[in-house]
Amino acid sequence: MNSILSFLTSLAPYLFSLILFLLFFEQISYLNKKKSIPGPTLVLPFLGNAISLVRHPTKFWELQSSLAKSTNAGFSANYIIGKFIIFIRDTELSRNIFANVRPDAFHLVGHPFGKKLFGDHNLIYMMGQDHKDLRRWIAPKALSTYTSLQQIIILDHIRKWERLSKKKPIALRILARDMNLETSQTVFVGPYLGREARERFKVDYNLFNVGLMKLPIDFPGTAFRNARLGVDRLVKTLAVCANQSKDSMRNGVEPSCLIDFWMQETVKELTSVTPSNSSDVEIGSYLFDFLFAAQDASTSSLLWAVALLDSHPEVLDKVRVEVESIWSPESDSLISSEQLGQMKYTHAVVREVVRYRPPSTLVPHIAAEDFPLTESYTIPKGTIVFPSVYESSFQGFSDPNRFDPERFSEERQEDRVFKRNYLAFGAGAHQCLGQRYALNHLVLFIAMFATLLDFKRHRTDGCDDITYVPTICPKDDCLVSLSRRCARYPNLSMD
Repeated sequence: MNSILSFLTSLAPYLFSLILFLLFFEQISYLNKKKSIPGPTLVLPFLGNAISLVRHPTKFWELQSSLAKSTNAGFSANYIIGKFIIFIRDTELSRNIFANVRPDAFHLVGHPFGKKLFGDHNLIYMMGQDHKDLRRWIAPKALSTYTSLQQIIILDHIRKWERLSKKKPIALRILARDMNLETSQTVFVGPYLGREARERFKVDYNLFNVGLMKLPIDFPGTAFRNARLGVDRLVKTLAVCANQSKDSMRNGVEPSCLIDFWMQETVKELTSVTPSNSSDVEIGSYLFDFLFAAQDASTSSLLWAVALLDSHPEVLDKVRVEVESIWSPESDSLISSEQLGQMKYTHAVVREVVRYRPPSTLVPHIAAEDFPLTESYTIPKGTIVFPSVYESSFQGFSDPNRFDPERFSEERQEDRVFKRNYLAFGAGAHQCLGQRYALNHLVLFIAMFATLLDFKRHRTDGCDDITYVPTICPKDDCLVSLSRRCARYPNLSMD
């Protein structure tokens, strides 16, 4: 025993020197990649600034923005969990990243450690013809034809919220998330997800949300491990839905949800050739990608819409006047696609909500190779790059820090004039496929919420501060009191 201790003691100076060398090498490697661009001079070994990112993400990204503004470069550097990162605030540089998603430039990852969470089969990782084909199969009919389902679910939840608010103010974040989860489940997989499966789905999806904001420590019991296992279960559930939809489409059943429209095309191709990316598990993974995008981004926008309408009563009044001139709850009729298109001002409000508070503020990519970002700086291979769509939203537009839906009016047309700065839905080949679905959902929600309810925000100091969950929302989770505004709620049905 003494000889072992003696041996280890004799090794101690060498081990200590090795550790010092590795730490020194890590710092030199970071500084070599950073070069002269703004960023911390020294970083913690391996962890870097991961702790501050997880504990105070808003402050972390505000600091990166300040560093990026400190020079004309338009970007800054940092170090997280052994990864060198670049934060980009300049719009044109961000667009350059979006435009170069290809095998030899950038890979879209959605989350710094996304592949560990999402798995290998995910729409955001796809490129080339497979990616184009998959978007073509999904895009045509399904994403823009479910306004009836959306309205029925929105109405059901509005009624529940009003009942809950009779005793005390309610925080809308979790309630809005549950509404959006039910909406996306119904629109995407419809009859193939039973009530019990939906409840399990909600639990696993919450585990996934929590894990997104934690350190990527993949040990039993950790939030990250729970999230990864939750995603595995969610994908398996959605794979079963895909299999059932295939059977329905083979038997000539009329399509009733997104997966049906998709499987209808897939089943046709299966008669002659097996299309790529058509296994049940692969389809389940792609469906999860859609659910994630529809769920969290829409929840963020709904919360900011309520908060901003409350703080801008003149905008709320205009929305109500427009909606009530087009649709009446007493008609007991659904808002038609034609009526939805007539709500020009409400559409402008939605676009301004998304500009003013883009739900996914950052879109992480990984550099597959060294990439010349500017004449003087080349992004090293393996760098995680964060183009900031939030920063772009406050560039170019007139008086960008003001919430002003009129900027999207026919007269001003800032959505066209400053189109290059409107990056909330991304750009390039991976631009958000569900953009139209998301905007329609927001318009329907605002139209119904503002018409059917009176609402008052319970404001406290800092309630409008941005917090990451993982998309952004008001710090107080949008605490409101609700009361019925209409004479009675409409009786809506699919008939």
